[in-house]
Amino acid sequence: MTSRVHAFTDDVLADHDAMALAGLIRSGEISAAEAAKAAAARAQQVDPTLRAVQFAADEVSQPSTEGPFAGVPTYVKDNTDVRGLPTGHGSAAFVPKPAPRAGPFAAQLLSTGLAVLGKSRLPEFGFNASTEFMSAEPTRNPWQPDYSSGASSGGAAALVAAGISLPTGATAGGLPIGVQLSAAYGDERTLLELAFALEQARPWRRIQD
Repeated sequence: MTSRVHAFTDDVLADHDAMALAGLIRSGEISAAEAAKAAAARAQQVDPTLRAVQFAADEVSQPSTEGPFAGVPTYVKDNTDVRGLPTGHGSAAFVPKPAPRAGPFAAQLLSTGLAVLGKSRLPEFGFNASTEFMSAEPTRNPWQPDYSSGASSGGAAALVAAGISLPTGATAGGLPIGVQLSAAYGDERTLLELAFALEQARPWRRIQD
């Protein structure tokens, strides 16, 4: 499995970054619903290979229609509570249940207007530098699927590198590891971390199947 896996196509997302998408939505050129539908379709196309999505929401969660990223689709790392979505922390130690409210990070994140499509994967409780599991498929690097996408924000990094989502991570260490290994660029601004795909891969190590 050595070919690049990505979802870039001729849809409303095209190859726009988050700022460009937000501008198109504000201008009315595309709608938030169209952007969410396209991102979800991209995820469905490549996630059977990448395994970057932990949970896909039945309905898009967008508490705020205001903010600089209003309507831009994203996935939230699965160690952060989003109201109505389960939080599993990457662990099989317990059964995730829908969160009754958003955690502080998610509340700040969603105040920017982002639309949440689901949760992205991380290693168990984030305690690893690769998103791998004892009894489940690993999250794979979109550039070279035989390699790791890093951690602990491995799912988020794989999603942005594959052209699906604006990624979010809750720590200062996990997302930079993931975005470097998946050839994406991270610009940390307080608790909101943005990343955009670059041109070449930096695979870290081969996953042991």
